[in-house]
Amino acid sequence: MNRRSEFLATAESRIHHTMNFFGLGPKEAPGAERSPHLSPVQLAASNRTGLPPVPAVCAVTGGTGFVGARLVEMLIERGAKLVRCLDIVPPPADAWQHPRIEYIVGDICNKDALAKLVAGADCVWHNAAAVGPFHPYELYFKVNYEGTLAVIRACKEAGVRKIVMSSSPSTRFDGSDIDGLTEAEMPPLPQQRYLQTYAETKAMGEKALTDACCDELMTCAVAPHQVYGPRDNLFLPNMLETAGTGRLRIFGPGTNRICFTHVDNYAHGLIIAERALRPGSAALGQFYIVTDGATHPHPDGYLNFWDTIDEAAVAMGFVSLKSKFHLPIWLLTILAYVCEVVGYLLGITLKLNLFNVRVLTMHRWFDISAAEKDLGYKPVVDFKEGWADTLVWFRANWLPKFDANAGLTGLSKQTQAKIDVQAGKAGGPEKAKEE
Repeated sequence: MNRRSEFLATAESRIHHTMNFFGLGPKEAPGAERSPHLSPVQLAASNRTGLPPVPAVCAVTGGTGFVGARLVEMLIERGAKLVRCLDIVPPPADAWQHPRIEYIVGDICNKDALAKLVAGADCVWHNAAAVGPFHPYELYFKVNYEGTLAVIRACKEAGVRKIVMSSSPSTRFDGSDIDGLTEAEMPPLPQQRYLQTYAETKAMGEKALTDACCDELMTCAVAPHQVYGPRDNLFLPNMLETAGTGRLRIFGPGTNRICFTHVDNYAHGLIIAERALRPGSAALGQFYIVTDGATHPHPDGYLNFWDTIDEAAVAMGFVSLKSKFHLPIWLLTILAYVCEVVGYLLGITLKLNLFNVRVLTMHRWFDISAAEKDLGYKPVVDFKEGWADTLVWFRANWLPKFDANAGLTGLSKQTQAKIDVQAGKAGGPEKAKEE
């Protein structure tokens, strides 16, 4: 049995183990309302008992993205009477067309669209963002900062009492290793400099949100780290695309420790943060990180990044990264400088840049005890089962669409469509809907 077959057999065994643990078969429990897109592990987690209730009327910005869509689904699954979601693109053709979900297409800075979104809402989950390292500054600033200001204004005008914002640990990155730090041990906002524009503008938005926290509008920010799961359209597709085209190599010694967050764990963390927003709560105006925690291969809450990515590559039938030579960091740094200069001169964005070199070689894992204490957070999906389930899903759904001739610039094709819409490029909405 080769490594790919061995992995797939093990993955299936893990998934069946999880289903049996929760006493579930391949279908959801009778009478339950569950998204039709759930994987076996997601279905098992969704059918767990004892999960806390959610508000009756919920609003979500960025509600058709990877995280936003799962958040919308989870709110319905947990009993919300109405979930409105706003996004710059129409819902995809396979979006869950549930009668209690209302999709609104509009700009995050559009006053009328936001007024429609937040009317009568008990809480707004602010997920809309320009993500990744490949946008122009103007787009990051508009969506991540000005969009957050617009959401705060809309909530104040409508009398909405709660906002939970989706933030990012990169807002605290200063280039040094993060080896099991708490939120309080990382640099405070604002920093004097940021590693990338995304982090800078997310930090600006987050600080505006937490500064706005008061008795009339209670706010907090919750961040994941390296979100993964079925339907991921950013992290894993781009890593696998580079591996599948033969260009990916292990950066440096390949010993960096990081943590992952299953999309269901993140959506769960966002949901329970709303319940923590109450007068006198320790969560008011705070920033939290939620991950797969102690379910990682190392119980302190981390894994080996390159071992994990190699496992994904092998599961897709690609050549193991470990069979290829490693790229030394000094060489990568020189090449990244060259790529940034070439990209600037030609007006394009190359996948190799200084930020990617740093984040793919540094330690990036966190102590999540604050979220455990203040939010009552515990993962609803264990890493072992969640990762195996994700790779089975990618083999069935991503691999048949894999383009072995993908280029050296930008993001994978399945990621680019929404960026085109956010940037106002012609033809974007139609392409985004198709993707």
